[in-house]
Amino acid sequence: MEKRMLGKSGLEVSVIGLGCMGMSHGYGPASDKKEAIAVIHQAIDLGVTFFDTAEIYDDNEILVGEALASYHDKVIIATKCGIKNVNGKQVVDGRPEEIRKSAEESLKRLRVDAIDLYYLHRVDTSVPIEEVAGTMKELMQQGKIRHWGLSEAGVQTIRRAHAVCPVTAIQSEYSMMWRQPEEELLPVLEELGIGFVPFSPLGKGFLTGAIQQDASFDNADFRRMVPRFTPENIAANQELVNLVKNVAAAKSVTPAQIALAWVLAQNPWIVPIPGTRNMKRLEENLGAAAVRLSVRELAALNEALDKIKVSGDRYPAGSDAAKRVGK
Repeated sequence: MEKRMLGKSGLEVSVIGLGCMGMSHGYGPASDKKEAIAVIHQAIDLGVTFFDTAEIYDDNEILVGEALASYHDKVIIATKCGIKNVNGKQVVDGRPEEIRKSAEESLKRLRVDAIDLYYLHRVDTSVPIEEVAGTMKELMQQGKIRHWGLSEAGVQTIRRAHAVCPVTAIQSEYSMMWRQPEEELLPVLEELGIGFVPFSPLGKGFLTGAIQQDASFDNADFRRMVPRFTPENIAANQELVNLVKNVAAAKSVTPAQIALAWVLAQNPWIVPIPGTRNMKRLEENLGAAAVRLSVRELAALNEALDKIKVSGDRYPAGSDAAKRVGK
């Protein structure tokens, strides 16, 4: 598989990474461990070198650590700190002492001597971002992390953080379904030479065309709470799915591959991390690396996308999740 550089950081990764969260967290009951490890190993066999997890994803770091224990010289592992589970509730905590503690715990769970890419999962507005950046700089100097980044941060926060310790990557949601990063975020990342790692590049599965109006979600699947996935909004957004399906059919590929190829075509420093626990879906997603959209095809697709209004917010209005983004 081809590789890409995350901005000007010198960190090179496979053009598509693997988001591992869903194997343990967020999309229903956890996968069978052996099956999850088999998917991760198949990803390596197919050329993936970039694997994403976080301390808040239940036992996901432990799973990823076990799966990649024999591959440290071949892979890049990204994990995240800054969200804690306190009495069953997620709490944002970006204090320097908590970042240091989290780093030590993640090193153990991942079975590594250094974390390749360490994100602050969400910005803690009670802690100056300069303190966070300074803490990350110390961890780099100590050899405990190699690169650092921010997830779902606002552009002014990114600028302030980058001035203290150069940021390697920003992780945020981005797909045909959620294009807001194009307004401010992507221009700033290009200006500063920072890489972009989109999560949910398949619109949390919606852009595959597999989610119909009568879809039901497990109690442990967070999409039950996402406004986009109400029956009304699923129906309203079929225009987007139909567009992707038509483009895919014209190129004899799948809708998922078109959705990922579109993300890849936006900039050479963008590396999406679609998640899956299914071997066939993994192979399908990685096949997107070989799909090419011409300048004319991309322009036509963007023109069509501009005319479609996506229904439903990505987080419930007023929820903690909605309040944490863009800080």
